[in-house]
Amino acid sequence: MTLKNLLLATTLIAVPLGSEAQTFNPPPVTGPYVSFGGGGNFLQDEHFVGRNGTTSNASVSSHIGGVAVGAIGYGLGNGLRLEFEGDYRHNGFSRGNNFGFPAGAGGGETKFGPMFNAVYDLTGLIPDFPYVAPYAGLGVGYQWARLNAFHTYAADTGFPKLASDDSRGALAYQAIIGAVIPFQFLPQLATTIEYRFLGLADRNYDATATTAPGVATAGRVKLGNDFNHALLIGVRYNFGAPTPAPAAAPLPTAVPAPAAARSYLVFFDWDKATLTERARAIVKEAADNSTRVQYTRIEVNGYTDTSGTPRYNKGLSERRARAVAGELIRDGVAQNAIDIHGLGDTNLLVSTGPGVREPQNRRVEIIIR
Repeated sequence: MTLKNLLLATTLIAVPLGSEAQTFNPPPVTGPYVSFGGGGNFLQDEHFVGRNGTTSNASVSSHIGGVAVGAIGYGLGNGLRLEFEGDYRHNGFSRGNNFGFPAGAGGGETKFGPMFNAVYDLTGLIPDFPYVAPYAGLGVGYQWARLNAFHTYAADTGFPKLASDDSRGALAYQAIIGAVIPFQFLPQLATTIEYRFLGLADRNYDATATTAPGVATAGRVKLGNDFNHALLIGVRYNFGAPTPAPAAAPLPTAVPAPAAARSYLVFFDWDKATLTERARAIVKEAADNSTRVQYTRIEVNGYTDTSGTPRYNKGLSERRARAVAGELIRDGVAQNAIDIHGLGDTNLLVSTGPGVREPQNRRVEIIIR
């Protein structure tokens, strides 16, 4: 599998999952969570290191392999998360480079071990894509890197040949860039898409060098920095995320205010700016009544509940107000008589805390002055 194909496969897998995503900025993770992911791992050419510590041009290349990662963590609620991770990677060797002769290679390298990561949720960083919350992090830990029947050899004669079947551990470090897309029907569950860079320090392996049939010498071989690039798609379950509110008794889509106030309220479904048939009827009633009274202005004020970020709620309230204003114009109200305001999650009809889906706060108020 090429890196191009791996990117395509990751995109195709992510699309159907994303279709279930919420359309507001996911809040930072709060409380405990678990995550699992898998994908492809690209291992850069590994160079041999001489006895004097100098990295040589001789190296071995690898095929794209697999990677799996599992983690348990805790979100502090302010964007920062701390997690403990276990990972597994495997790549098969494909050829030798710069040995002075054409060289083949076989066997593979398997890496696994624990990592400790600090990750920060960058909620609201991408305003044009409010259903995505990117994040970035750094990690340190320890990895065991095992050479599984590794061998490199002269491609034409088979000799000289270098072989190793040994395991060594090394300090490891990594960088993480990813994005999370929560599921609308279950806010605790989310899709994750990640790029990870993992690096290991030098390792010394027991090895055997064979210069001719039956002529073998035991020794050690040192491999330099082990650089890995991984693309993963996975899932995360946040035990601290709020559960969806139970379904409330049906409320009227729109309720006219007392006639003396000459104002009307139009309610909206969660995260929607579209009018139902009932809502269109109320707007039509407001438009018809405006022709029976003397007025100077008609105010159209949009509002939201507190379930999204202030920035996203501001835009959603404006879209709701414009939808109502457009319907008023279609019903015969002059466009230059309408003032449109998007007021976000302010002036709540029902006082709530942040992150609450309250139906009566998702509204547009039409005021005929």
